[in-house]
Amino acid sequence: MNGTTGARADGATGAAVRLVRAPALCDAPYAYASTVDRDARLIFLAGACPLDEAGSVTPIGDYAGQASRCIDNLTAALGAAGAAIEDVVSTRVLVASSERSDLGIVWDVVHHAFGEHDVPSTLLGVTVLGYEHQLVEIEAVAAVVG
Repeated sequence: MNGTTGARADGATGAAVRLVRAPALCDAPYAYASTVDRDARLIFLAGACPLDEAGSVTPIGDYAGQASRCIDNLTAALGAAGAAIEDVVSTRVLVASSERSDLGIVWDVVHHAFGEHDVPSTLLGVTVLGYEHQLVEIEAVAAVVG
């Protein structure tokens, strides 16, 4: 099903982003593509890391907790750029693990945070991430009108 994103907390809609379903592909828990209106302003976010206000990785050793912290930091960066999670066009979720179950734990947190705005996403297991004790990082691109 094709559709636009839902309403944002401030009452605006993420009308610049449209999620695209591909009927020929399996019914995945995410859109296979997204489009952005031509008058949209693109926002490219650095990877959201599980850093607290002091710049320390937290919580250490906790995939779900680090994914939640990444979502919080991603949401804050989006807000600073004049966007919300409903304006995200795509994500790349990096997990420092070779265990599929660890990737699943992180994906559950990310999927829950995005709710019905199930943007195209890539979930990757990687060897190591930039900060000591870092297990999760989430990259995103967003688009807003104006």
